Amino acid sequence: MSDVSLMVNGKRVSGNVEDRTLLVHFLRENLGLTGTHVGCDTSQCGACVVQVDGRAVKSCTMLVAQASGSTIVTIEGLANGAELHPVQAAFKEHHGLQCGFCTPGMIMTATDMIARHPEGLDEATVRAELDGNICRCTGYHNIVKAILAASQAMAKGAKGRAKQAA
Repeated sequence: MSDVSLMVNGKRVSGNVEDRTLLVHFLRENLGLTGTHVGCDTSQCGACVVQVDGRAVKSCTMLVAQASGSTIVTIEGLANGAELHPVQAAFKEHHGLQCGFCTPGMIMTATDMIARHPEGLDEATVRAELDGNICRCTGYHNIVKAILAASQAMAKGAKGRAKQAA
């Protein structure tokens, strides 16, 4: 057994878990954060993507003990109260979901992607970086559209904040 302590969606959490407990199971079963989905159990689908210390990670590939001491953000922690995160809003506006099963992982991957490319994204980059996320419903067209729209909105917001600070 291992004692773990993490910051999850802005709250300090801890627990005593079996050494083989995966981060995805700790989030879902111990914390009740069921927005992080278990899809394939083989790290192929991306439905379990969360952010660990600001980077997208497939939580089915990480033991919770490995994440101890880290800051975790799940889909439940992305919005600011009732205000959707720009990526969530773009997915809603551009119909970037159908059944919704892959959506949390897609959104968490997209937020990481946008953070790593603050200058903006192009379609080829988005499609290449979504390689580890599977959607069986949409054909990706609207997902890509949503990510590009969110990237543009977030870049505009960052430029506006920079002007106000100057």
